[in-house]
Amino acid sequence: MTLLQAIIIAIIQGATEQFPISSLGHAAIVPAILKWPVDLHGEMFLPLLVMLHLGTCVALLVFFWRDWVALFTGTTGRYGVTIQMDSIRILALLIVATIPAVLIGGLFEHAIRSLFGTARYAAVFLALNGVMLLLVDRMRENLLPESDRPLASLGFGEAVVIGLFQCLAFFPGLSRSGACIAGGLLRGLSHENAARFAFLMAQPVILAATVLEALKLRHAPPLPGQMHVAVIAAIVAAVVALVCTGILMRYFREHEDWALRPFGWYCIGAGAAAFLYLS
Repeated sequence: MTLLQAIIIAIIQGATEQFPISSLGHAAIVPAILKWPVDLHGEMFLPLLVMLHLGTCVALLVFFWRDWVALFTGTTGRYGVTIQMDSIRILALLIVATIPAVLIGGLFEHAIRSLFGTARYAAVFLALNGVMLLLVDRMRENLLPESDRPLASLGFGEAVVIGLFQCLAFFPGLSRSGACIAGGLLRGLSHENAARFAFLMAQPVILAATVLEALKLRHAPPLPGQMHVAVIAAIVAAVVALVCTGILMRYFREHEDWALRPFGWYCIGAGAAAFLYLS
């Protein structure tokens, strides 16, 4: 893979990991459309994959560091018993919400991506991702028009539901952030709070995935040239992800009534067009 190709994939990763439009789906579709000889599951791609995930995770940690500091400081009781209990509860909710991805991912992720890992399947699931976003926005509008629950009001069963939504992202083309936001919206959260919970939840998941992928490098050590390209791509992905996270959180804050619809229509159009082209 050339440096230019790696940078393009890094830009795609940094933007689509944050926006609810599936980074994995775009990573499968774009190289196929451009006819790049890139094997996303091959050993040559593994160092780049590890570094891209690391860059994305660093960007999220940088953007949400105040949230983590507030949560962990709150658990000490420094700001009163109410904030202490809320902070402990939110941290517990984040842990509970990640359990489905750990269990289901460990058992079925490889099988799912082996069966549905082609660019054409990714295009189909990308279109279905758009349908999901539009349906959830419509359902929330009809069923929960005034909902804006604080995160600490979620129940542990509701956290499991959001975690199960996250597992949809094992299908290439279905967005992890989009699915988590959808699950949060259906539990009465605002777009901004649903996105905040999704991104806080994403950080340990992405970090764990990065560690697991990095362990595989023991069996296929990268060449110096590969790591040079991967490091540059990781920096690009981190910068793009940081900027896109800021844009998305502000966008959700200012467009509560119809925030997911543009992403939904984009996914349907892009998925359908990619499927027709690749067919």
